[in-house]
Amino acid sequence: MKNQLLSVSIKKGLVLAIIMIFIMMIGFHLIAAAMISRIVGVDVLRGSVPEVRFMTFTHILFAIIVGLNSSDKNQTTRNSLFQGVVTSFSTSIFIIIFDLLLNYMIIAQIDAREYLTAFSIDSMDFFLLRSGTKGILIHFAIYFIIGSVVSGLAILINSAQVKKASRSILDNVIGFFNNVNEVLPNSVRKLIKFIIYGIIFALLIYLPTKWGSYVNFVFGIVGLYVIAGIGLNIIVGLSGQLMLGYAAFFAMGAYSVALLNSPYPHNILIGFWPSLIIGVLMAVLSAVALGLPILRLRGDYLAIVTLGFGEIIRILLKSDLLTDYTGGPRGIHAIEGPTLFGKPFNTDVDYVYIIIIGVALSIFIFNRLQNSNTGRTWMAIREDKIAAQATGINLQKYKLMALLIGAAFAGLVGGISAARNQFTGPNDHSLMVSMNVLSIIIVGGMNSIPGIILGAFTLKGLPEILREVENYRQLAFGALLVFMMLARPNGLLPSKRPQLEKNLKKNSADKEEGPSRRKNA
Repeated sequence: MKNQLLSVSIKKGLVLAIIMIFIMMIGFHLIAAAMISRIVGVDVLRGSVPEVRFMTFTHILFAIIVGLNSSDKNQTTRNSLFQGVVTSFSTSIFIIIFDLLLNYMIIAQIDAREYLTAFSIDSMDFFLLRSGTKGILIHFAIYFIIGSVVSGLAILINSAQVKKASRSILDNVIGFFNNVNEVLPNSVRKLIKFIIYGIIFALLIYLPTKWGSYVNFVFGIVGLYVIAGIGLNIIVGLSGQLMLGYAAFFAMGAYSVALLNSPYPHNILIGFWPSLIIGVLMAVLSAVALGLPILRLRGDYLAIVTLGFGEIIRILLKSDLLTDYTGGPRGIHAIEGPTLFGKPFNTDVDYVYIIIIGVALSIFIFNRLQNSNTGRTWMAIREDKIAAQATGINLQKYKLMALLIGAAFAGLVGGISAARNQFTGPNDHSLMVSMNVLSIIIVGGMNSIPGIILGAFTLKGLPEILREVENYRQLAFGALLVFMMLARPNGLLPSKRPQLEKNLKKNSADKEEGPSRRKNA
């Protein structure tokens, strides 16, 4: 048993060391050090190397990650401690072997940028803390000592005693607030709720005026993707239809606003608000055109057809044959913004207000739908189509209804986005847009509004805020999705409804078993 555990620990240490080495070889250690320097308030010019101390902090951060992944939760406490120490030790040994190679390359002035562009001599020296052999010893101390300590702390935190104590504290706090809530009169509870809503509303009105243009721009992107995520969640999460061509409905809303509210190419200029309504209607009509022929498809076949529909729309918009009508590959520029009571309403703050209203409206509609008979019908279709049809549910009707409502949300997002950017083009509605919205639902949590908001901020807000990792965005996407599948398969903030339904079924089963047991006794 010990030999097997030792072998597993050494292999795990090798894997963790390879990950650390790979991060260094692609130059990500420079990015991580620059990010840490900015967090502590030391600005670093784009493309320059940070101070060495921030590389030390980066190694400490990596060592903490090693420690958190060293031990197996399914082992006994003693075995877990043993595995944590051996894994941290083996990780540090493998990194030291790599350090020796780097040190030799630095002394011999071997420049490997012909094979890896980020693998320069200066980058190697920075990884070694510009200390040569002394840096190798520092690496050993960091990865072995910190990795072992963090592994032990993780085992302590995950122990049954600590979990029991934390659960008891949490239950006491929840019980206290529940008791206070029961004692308060209903009128006072409503008053507190309205006060909280009022504070949130006041903050949403006040903060955009102080954030600045760039933060408002990022906040607007997150808000638009929240609306889009809620719309796609109605199609995928509630009714169970896998949609990969969602960007086509974006295009319908965006191009409707562009064609009807821009001097080019037709100079119609009917105004933002009427063109936005028409854009939503056009998205709904395109959903009807798509939905009627494919309602009987399911699974992969449905996904492939919707993907093809999205690509057909994008290719048509990009076609030179339609340049006189849609602007062709160049897209449509100079899209007019909204007005309110005859005055321009198109500053960055104004668009944030419009997006906030759109987010609030979409959340309200989603909650009303999810808790209605229609929402329960969608979930019945998602769980078992045959059983739902056997109870008299019209599958085609309800699936088409979900598609139309989801398309309306996308049309709304497309119209607002086109006016906000004063431009729309075929590349704004590519397959990657559909993948981004679907990833938001997967990462955040299906049928969870807080999860969708968190997913939108994680996948769209953070890359905008942390521009330094722009070159590693796809790598970060892949790593995040792999992490989600392993650690949080239901999303960062999954919906509580499935667990509540499971507990309800369990309680019902226990109540039914109770009388039967007494009868048998």
